[in-house]
Amino acid sequence: MNNTDSTQQFLDSLPEIEPGKSFSFGCHPKVPCFNACCSALHLMLTPYDVLRLRRFLEQTSNDFIKNHAEVQLAPDTGLPLFRLRMCDDSRKSCPFVRKSGCSIYQDRPGACRTYPLGRATRTDEQGNVCERFFLVREAHCRGFEETTDWTPSEWLKDQGLEPYNTSNDRFMLLLARIKEAGQPVDPRHANMAALALYQLDNFGQFINDTKLLDRLDMDEARKEAIAQNEEARLEFAIDWLELIMFGESKTLRPKP
Repeated sequence: MNNTDSTQQFLDSLPEIEPGKSFSFGCHPKVPCFNACCSALHLMLTPYDVLRLRRFLEQTSNDFIKNHAEVQLAPDTGLPLFRLRMCDDSRKSCPFVRKSGCSIYQDRPGACRTYPLGRATRTDEQGNVCERFFLVREAHCRGFEETTDWTPSEWLKDQGLEPYNTSNDRFMLLLARIKEAGQPVDPRHANMAALALYQLDNFGQFINDTKLLDRLDMDEARKEAIAQNEEARLEFAIDWLELIMFGESKTLRPKP
């Protein structure tokens, strides 16, 4: 079973939060189990997670991958999967957790922000992303004894998830398109995906060295944004991977 299928199976086993319903939850140092969930994690890192963590840690992509990531190929897509490397201690602790809490809190991964919710998405016939939410109620978690009520939309806004979900949904659409093609991408495209999605500093240098943007029908404002802004570069990376893998993209086309 691949990672996507196992995640969906896990979500399907949880109680769904119906539209308009709320849940009670809180996580802070006064909760008795504070920090207990920050160990023995199989925490997948999306390209946007890596962007935010790298920037916060002021590391190059090469250093971040060497120090903090475990990488494997997904059998269904052939693309690299990045997972946060846990500490080599008895609890397999998150490398960023401290007694006082998360040391990277402002740029923590999307999965950490979303908890205790599980979020599943699908696209409708118009290509719009539709959400479903599930409650991850673990036996050890005392956060559910807190009295603050949240709807899923309130929780996502409070945890700053909008840019994470926007980027991650776009990435998931790329993965879905690869799966629909019926076979994993070839090693050349997998290597390009590793560069473009998870090594945005190196990808920026690649763009400059190959004069890639000059070969695309693109306005100067977007070229400037890609050169100066890693979020814009990641958005371009997904569009460009669609173009080289499938020969078409909604927002990119080669110059005549």
